Amino acid sequence: MKPTGAGLGSETPAEVALANKVDFLSAIESYPIERPEVVEARETHMSWVFLTGRFAYKLKKPVHHPRVDLRTLDARRRNCLTEIRLNRRLAPDVYLAVKPLTFAAHRGLQLAGDGDAIEWLVMMRRLPDELMLDRALRSGGPERRDLDRIAIRLARFYGGLAPETVAPAVRRIGLEEEIRLSRRELARPAFARDSATIDRVAGRLIDFLRVRPEVLLERHRAGRIVEGHGDLRPEHICLEREPVIIDCLEFSRQLRLVDPADEMAFLALECEMLAELGAGARLQRCYEAITGDRPPERLIAWYTGFRALLRARLSALHSLEPGPRPPEAWLAQADRYLDAALDYTEALT
Repeated sequence: MKPTGAGLGSETPAEVALANKVDFLSAIESYPIERPEVVEARETHMSWVFLTGRFAYKLKKPVHHPRVDLRTLDARRRNCLTEIRLNRRLAPDVYLAVKPLTFAAHRGLQLAGDGDAIEWLVMMRRLPDELMLDRALRSGGPERRDLDRIAIRLARFYGGLAPETVAPAVRRIGLEEEIRLSRRELARPAFARDSATIDRVAGRLIDFLRVRPEVLLERHRAGRIVEGHGDLRPEHICLEREPVIIDCLEFSRQLRLVDPADEMAFLALECEMLAELGAGARLQRCYEAITGDRPPERLIAWYTGFRALLRARLSALHSLEPGPRPPEAWLAQADRYLDAALDYTEALT
């Protein structure tokens, strides 16, 4: 579709299809001020991201999931504003603004034009792909000083957050529900995964919550539950001089209420899943040395096993979605996470 709006015919703003919006934002002519040489469009599960030379523009899909409902324009606008606010905590100079995608009968679609706003976009400073932590892990590993800078950045972040008042029983029930959901989803006949392994991992995680509730309770008493990042993975960390951490899980505050030890265990797991270089362990050791927060080893094992089971579930579910990655690759990844979950939960028995 041409950026002038040609081809839209007599459509009203409310009738402009998502495909037309994606076509428009994929065209270099749609960014007359920047004039990029190319626009790269990347699709995620909840959005489209358009990468120009200097910026990135995120378009939310009108999706509806148990924890997020973005079917209305106002809901997507509010989600964009929330994303900006939360992510400026760890990436203050990356999340720049919320920009409207506008439509006018005489001009068609425009980025921040003079027509009616028919979508809202998160505008970001584009980060260099070569500085992302996942890229560094795959290409031989980041330098130790980079890992130490990440740990320092996260220690300052979590240390500056106020403790959240969350009833321990409510959090424990929520964790159990996530474990049961992972077990149910992974047991789908369509996935044909090893049910004995799934049951063993889920059983160990739930048994620990019931037999050793004081371990989690102590974290509550110590004020360790905060509104954190929610999705702390290597692909969300940029190794600039001051590490930049993006893509906070903006759509669910419940999932952001975490123990920093949980998030650090998750980051360590993801680092080791990408490359067994000891980067994850170093991050954890450095973080603990800075903060003095050294949770029991069994709690770290529980958090890591819990996250590995969750990632196995999400990997399996991705195999049902269309995309360039074949279903077999997603299911193989799910098996790797299940194996990791089995290993970590062995320490709980």
